[in-house]
Amino acid sequence: MQKKTATVRSRQGAVAMILASVLALTACTGDEPTPAPTTPTVTTDATVDPDKSAVPEPVLPTTWPLTGVEAEVADRPAVAVKIENTSAARPQSGLEDADVVWETIVEFEVSRFIAVFHSQAPKEIGPIRSARPMDIAIVEPLDGLFAFSGAQRRMVTRLGRSEHLQMISNDAGDGGMYRVGTRAAPHNVYASVPTFLKEAKKGLTAPAEQFGFARSADEATAVTDGTKAGSISLRLSAASRPSWTWSADHKAWLRFENGAKHSAASGKQLNATNVVVIEAKQVDSGMDAQGGAMVPDYKLAGERGKALVATGGKTIEARWVKGGSAKPMRLETVDGEELTLAPGNTWVELVPAQSGSYSVD
Repeated sequence: MQKKTATVRSRQGAVAMILASVLALTACTGDEPTPAPTTPTVTTDATVDPDKSAVPEPVLPTTWPLTGVEAEVADRPAVAVKIENTSAARPQSGLEDADVVWETIVEFEVSRFIAVFHSQAPKEIGPIRSARPMDIAIVEPLDGLFAFSGAQRRMVTRLGRSEHLQMISNDAGDGGMYRVGTRAAPHNVYASVPTFLKEAKKGLTAPAEQFGFARSADEATAVTDGTKAGSISLRLSAASRPSWTWSADHKAWLRFENGAKHSAASGKQLNATNVVVIEAKQVDSGMDAQGGAMVPDYKLAGERGKALVATGGKTIEARWVKGGSAKPMRLETVDGEELTLAPGNTWVELVPAQSGSYSVD
């Protein structure tokens, strides 16, 4: 124990002697201890080569959702209108201004149109006729207005249950439809799209895009991958045989009704940038017409099937797919890829899968 204490004291004495020597040396020289050198901090402004500056995000063009045409889109809902298509109804008013026209077969194998207006709002459209069961799955995806004149009570009830459309019924006194004196009833009910828009409930706005569109006509799928075609002939029913002929001068498909030019009341032949042929199963809606005639419907919601798309003087085989009734119909290639249309108006021909047909020349 004594030996360990002596060693500690010896070490303490040595440390004391070293400190005394340092203090003595400092006192003799009169110099302050030299501080450790420091590295100065230098701040410089970063230089950026103007040619290597960040590239701004591209601003996508605004397009009308139902035509894909670039423009400043008006914040208003789409207006779907049921238009008659018999010899007594032709020539119709306003069809040339529709963004999309759907052609369907109703009872007695007669063709009728659902004309959808959004980018344009013509002041006269007609003749306006009654609603049918297939209309719901066509107009619900628009989340807008649906105008018609007449419908069975059960049909009106079904339309009233929908949360995706606002009815404008002539029978209910809505909208401001009127009868013209130049045609006999029931082919004489007309109206204006601006009048219908005044009836729109608060909160209704522009519809979602229904079909996919290319940025330009030469980028549309049928144009890039399709086959040249001059005409499309359809047999929708025994009484309805429309056809379309490509016109390079008009850069559009021109419409013919049973072999004759189908013109609007303005004298302009009806035409389309895109013609979409949809094969869908026709079924009995359970409703009856005069004399007990069957009122048909189409199986669209939750279904898929064959399609043909015509754009720019070319056609391409395709597929259509539709989710629920309120879901837009989508077009795909036979390989399952998205199919795009050219910017412009579109006519959709609903061909009954069991009895209808079409051919391309």
